[in-house]
Amino acid sequence: MDELFYTTATDSEIKAEKQRARELRKERWWKEKLARGICEYCGEKFPPEELTMDHIVPLVRMGKTVKSNIACACKECNNKKKYLLPMEWEEYLNGKKYSDL
Repeated sequence: MDELFYTTATDSEIKAEKQRARELRKERWWKEKLARGICEYCGEKFPPEELTMDHIVPLVRMGKTVKSNIACACKECNNKKKYLLPMEWEEYLNGKKYSDL
């Protein structure tokens, strides 16, 4: 795997963003996304309880907990994506890199 270079968030920044995520999960906006039951990465339909909140730009990569950075993802896609940025995730899906994820 190619070495990734990126700035990481501090533990306190991550903790604050996780608290914002807990608050966002209570909002109607998030509940409606869950009710649709669609993983935004694979496009498959799931029961709401099988979907997770994913930060498109991960918290450890300085992502923020804002609606524009939140995706509804199945657990499998969320686990595979891990800390990848959108362009890295695309490369992974296209089989160009990260074959050992």
